[in-house]
Formats: sequence, structure tokens, C-alpha cells
Amino acid sequence: AAARAAAPAHARASRDATIAQLRTLLKIRAPVQAPAPRSIDRALPGVEIAPGLRLYEQHVPWPAGEDRLPLSGIGQEPVARAGVLAFDTETTGLAGGTGTRAFMIGAADWREGGLRIRQLCITRLAAEEAMLEVFAGWLAPGTALLSYNGKSYDRPLLSTRYRLARMADPLPALRHIDLLHPVRRRYRGVWPNCRLATAERELLGVLREDDLPGAEAPGAWLGYLRGGSAAKLRRVGLHNAQDLRSLCGLLEALQDPEAEPLRLTRPDGAASAGPPGR
Repeated sequence: AAARAAAPAHARASRDATIAQLRTLLKIRAPVQAPAPRSIDRALPGVEIAPGLRLYEQHVPWPAGEDRLPLSGIGQEPVARAGVLAFDTETTGLAGGTGTRAFMIGAADWREGGLRIRQLCITRLAAEEAMLEVFAGWLAPGTALLSYNGKSYDRPLLSTRYRLARMADPLPALRHIDLLHPVRRRYRGVWPNCRLATAERELLGVLREDDLPGAEAPGAWLGYLRGGSAAKLRRVGLHNAQDLRSLCGLLEALQDPEAEPLRLTRPDGAASAGPPGR
């Protein structure tokens, strides 16, 4: 019985040796076993509201303020708080032109005693028209757009995308408050620059940690479209949401014509940016 059991094993060993010799003679490599496929993180926040279009909505607590913002601090006419819509885009590049598109549109407005943040993100190119249509539905004739350099970049970019999609462009007819210009008038020569990150640090005390640089946003989105991880694209969403919160905070901070950069003293006695948070 032992001999009979050993016979098949001996035959298999002899066959394997013969195959190995033939491969050596014919110079054929043994097939390489492919590694087991890795699990890729593809999860994005929110829900899919159309094929390839995701909506993520969150509600951020916000201190109660006046129902009407005077805007005297930035030399503009008053506006109803409920009519303000802060918006910011994440795009495939900063050069502009017809080849540049927005893959994420974020918007924030004051609702129910807090700040409502909504973000649209496309996960396929064909979903762009659906995103533009949803964003247009968030706008009303009395909406006042709020942005930082949006008059020169975000709004023209979106207008181009509406035009290329042969859709009605709702943006030019709306009032637009661009905070870059009053910040430049007040703090040019005082701060090293007037970028949003500088304004939010100096006036709001916002210090971003682990923030994804804007230059990496296009690669994060394109990598996801090609089947890669969603980790960096989620960080793009966090960056966009912080931009929106800072826009709303700056609008309130700039109401004071005499507003000065906030400063605290660190334990080592050095000056630092003001209190964290809003």
C-alpha cells in the first residue's frame, strides 16, 4: 500500500523535472503567478445624485449674527445674510481657457442658525453638465455671490463651461462680492501677500494642518478617475470646505473698517496668529 501511494508522487516529481528540462532547452521562463489584487480605497463622502455626480452636504455651527450685513467695511451696499452664497471651485489647472474644467464646486450659505456647506464633485467627465445644472439651481435672482478672486477666475471659468455645454449662464446677472479686492486695498504692504491663506490666518486665526496644496488637486482627481485611491480627493474636499468657511468668516471680519490682524503670544513669547477656529 505504501508503494502504491508513493508511485503517483514519484510520477509527478519526474514529470515536473522533465518540464523544467524542456523549459531550459527551449529557453522558456516559468509563468509568474500574478500577485493578489490589492483593495483600493475608492470611498467618497456624500451620495450620488446623478451618474458620476456626488453631493456632500454638512451643517457647521456658526455664531448668530445680524440678518443684514452692512458691508460698510468693504465699501459696498448692505446685503441680506440669507441671500449670500459663498462659492469656490477646484479645477484641473490654473491657466484657464476652454481646456480647464471644474471638477468640484463648493457653496456655503447661512441656514438654520449655522452654515450649510454643499459640495458637488464629478467622478466621470460626462457628469459635468449635471453638475452645472445643479449649481444653477442653487442660485436665485437675489443671490449675492461671495468669493476670493472669483471675479477673475472662478466665475469666468464656470461661465465658459456653461457656454461650452450650451446652457444658460446664471452668473453674470448676479451681484458678486469678491473679498480679494478690499483685502488688497487694506493690507497690501502690511502682509507679505494677500492670498486667502494669509487673510484667514491674520484675521481669523485659521492655521491649516495637513492641508493638501492646491497644485495637487488636479492630480488627485485625475488619479481617482484612472482607478486610483480616493484619499487625496477627500483631502481636496476638506480644503474646499475650509475655503468656504474662511470666506464667510472674512466677510464678517471685514465689516469693521478698523479691523487689525489678530495676534496672540505663544508661551515662548513670540507672536503668533490669532485664536484657532473661525
